[in-house]
Amino acid sequence: QVQLVESGGGLVQAGESLTLSCAASGSGISVNGMGWYRQVPGKQRELVAHITRGGQTTYADSLEGRFTVSRDNSGNTMYLQMNSLKVEDTAVYYCNAEVRLRTSWVYDFYWGQGTQVTVSS
Repeated sequence: QVQLVESGGGLVQAGESLTLSCAASGSGISVNGMGWYRQVPGKQRELVAHITRGGQTTYADSLEGRFTVSRDNSGNTMYLQMNSLKVEDTAVYYCNAEVRLRTSWVYDFYWGQGTQVTVSS
């Protein structure tokens, strides 16, 4: 009933930029907070950035201001603008969203399928 679809991943060179998108869809859904996470093989999934419905943002300290998270006016699509990419940013990037169905009183967390970002030196 709820789908999170990421797009925008790919192969870039170090220093270049990339923008990821995550679109949440479903009949009558209400989306609260949304976040980007990333994971490399053998490591735990880590938070990259989070944005509340009101637009408050949080970032991983390691990003050094290179990434910017935003949402569109509908609140159902989230973006991650990634600048000055480094080899160590290579990972699968996942979208996460706190979503309430029209038929529910509570919010649940949903994950996208992930999109690969590869940064070459």
